[in-house]
Amino acid sequence: MTRPSHCRETGLASERGSVLIVVMVICLGLVTLLLYFADAVNSELQASANRVAEIEARQAVAGATRYAAHVLNNYAIDGVVPNSGIVPDPTQDYYSEALKVGDDAAGNPQFWFIGRDPNNPPATKLVFSLVDEASKLNLNTATATMLENLPLANMTADFATAIVNWRTRSQSNSSSTASEYSTLDPARVNKAAPFESTDELRLVYGATLDLILGEDTNRNGAIDPNEDDGDTTAPHDNQDGQLQPGMLEYVTAFSNQPNTTLAGGARLNITTAQGRARLANLLTGKGITAGRAATIVRNTGQGTFTSVADFYLTSRMTAAEFALIHTSVTAGTGTAVQGLVNVNTASEAVLACIPGIGLNSAPTVVAYRLANPTALTSFAWLSSVISAASFRRAGPYITDQSYQFSADIAAVGRYGRGYCREKVVFDTSLGIPRIIYRQDLSSSGWALGAEIRQDLKTTGTL
Repeated sequence: MTRPSHCRETGLASERGSVLIVVMVICLGLVTLLLYFADAVNSELQASANRVAEIEARQAVAGATRYAAHVLNNYAIDGVVPNSGIVPDPTQDYYSEALKVGDDAAGNPQFWFIGRDPNNPPATKLVFSLVDEASKLNLNTATATMLENLPLANMTADFATAIVNWRTRSQSNSSSTASEYSTLDPARVNKAAPFESTDELRLVYGATLDLILGEDTNRNGAIDPNEDDGDTTAPHDNQDGQLQPGMLEYVTAFSNQPNTTLAGGARLNITTAQGRARLANLLTGKGITAGRAATIVRNTGQGTFTSVADFYLTSRMTAAEFALIHTSVTAGTGTAVQGLVNVNTASEAVLACIPGIGLNSAPTVVAYRLANPTALTSFAWLSSVISAASFRRAGPYITDQSYQFSADIAAVGRYGRGYCREKVVFDTSLGIPRIIYRQDLSSSGWALGAEIRQDLKTTGTL
């Protein structure tokens, strides 16, 4: 029996419908694959762009490092601390904020030197400059009492002693701390050698991140939103609108003053008879008259001096006379004197730790510096702010020169993309700046604050 034609047409239509569905499924699959691969390519493109931006930021840091070396080579001469400013202020020695790498075109990589204001405590606003390492306490020379006086909420006499014991090569100190370090995981003993960096503090018995970093977990010296929101986000803070920094804000391992002059000769050691015998020649060689030089030499007599400050008071030189010779004299032996604090650049918190200045006189010292910036040609001005006895007591710990500087460099790539941050420490004691320490701080997080981030967004560069 022959099947009706309409049945054959229905079957053919059904077969065609099935083919159409199969084709549509295949097309859908192809489109899905196309979209998948397109998304993968786009993701890889974005990842590549981010990698390029990060490379640009790192190259900007490299450019900033060379710029910092140039600044120090030309302006940090014979212990002088260069002055920083904002483009295009021509009165400053160098610029430190939003400097572009390459030509001045919009969207170029930029860098900043994250610094500190020596006359004000850490606050909400970022400061931009190179940082004078002699403005801090040196972990290798500061006494336990000086360290204990740092304004840290969790600072204890035990931890201050542990810092001193860590660096001390002494059988008694080693044995007293051996049992403490043996309980740690991994077990260890105190180093009994100098600190090589401030981050080495984390190895000292009793150290905590809260003590070392305080609320300033990204180490930029300014309060960020997450550092003033209680326990909403790390770190824990007291939500008082003020930054409570940790120990890293106040200490260094790098301050070192050479016992050589700018010309390379030995400084005159005023603590020895041989040194004082050369004093008259030094004075007349700096332009002081022979008669006045003879009076100064006579004033010094045959006594011994505990410091250059003690020598200055005894000699009864004027501040202007002392400024002529202050980089040519020393009270130390060997090739260098480590750990002297520059009273022209140290913060109030650091000054308060120095014997003879202390907590009571530190605010007065800072106020005088602010009111008399032209007087800071040496540390002679300090003798008019504190008593002679206090000045002599502070003498072994102070200087008016700096030879190590750190550049805390934060940089972004073109159009504000990418981010890199490095801390580079330079030593200028041999004349030409040398890099003696580098540390990548990129993992500490964004350190340029919300204002700069917003500026990069609103200008269309981020």
